[in-house]
Amino acid sequence: MRLLLANDDGIDAPGLALLERAAREISDDVWVVAPSEKRTAAGHSLTIARPLTMIRKGERRYSCSGTPADCVLTAMTWLFGPSERPDLVLSGVNDGKNVGEDIGYSGTLGVAREATFWGIPAIAFSRVKTPVLSERDGDFVADLITKFWSRKKDWLIEGHWLSVNLPASLPAPLGLASIGRDKVGVSCEVVRSEGPKTELIVPRGRQNTTRDGDENDALARGIATVSRLKWAGETALPPEFLNSL
Repeated sequence: MRLLLANDDGIDAPGLALLERAAREISDDVWVVAPSEKRTAAGHSLTIARPLTMIRKGERRYSCSGTPADCVLTAMTWLFGPSERPDLVLSGVNDGKNVGEDIGYSGTLGVAREATFWGIPAIAFSRVKTPVLSERDGDFVADLITKFWSRKKDWLIEGHWLSVNLPASLPAPLGLASIGRDKVGVSCEVVRSEGPKTELIVPRGRQNTTRDGDENDALARGIATVSRLKWAGETALPPEFLNSL
């Protein structure tokens, strides 16, 4: 089983190391292509018509100067031929939960979304910020991946992927949760202002809003949430919509 791992926290992120340990419990054919530095909130952006630098960091391990989605694209087009592509793409483990509006902003989910564009199943892992990671955490993630893969016929639909949010304490019970609302990027601060030029910064942080049954609610109760997401977010308009235009 060939596994491709990527993330948005960078090649040296502890969460990626955890995911890599978990992946190696499952397979001896593990590849890692991750950004050279942190790319939080990169979404699904691609680097087009500008050079990308790939650095070999070890056997089957590469850092990429681009975005999280670039990591998947370069793997599919540069590392692997059409018959060599991975069976499963794993993303994360992100340093922080991905809930609510993060569906659009998250580079971790951008990795999984890009994988579905290539017809590859994907699972994205995120976790509430946890200062200390243990070997037991890797065992829990490896067990989840194995179980999800054994049940892939029950969740795998074209254009869909799994998003898993982990609480701080593992192992944890699994639960389904609704996608709530929890906006990040809710303010900006003036760093300096000089003449016509103003420099701003958007600080880290989120609203931390929650409602019964959403991911924040479940995570607060120590539950690991599993959601099936899709890239095609279309809601069809009624045919008569155009009649009045």
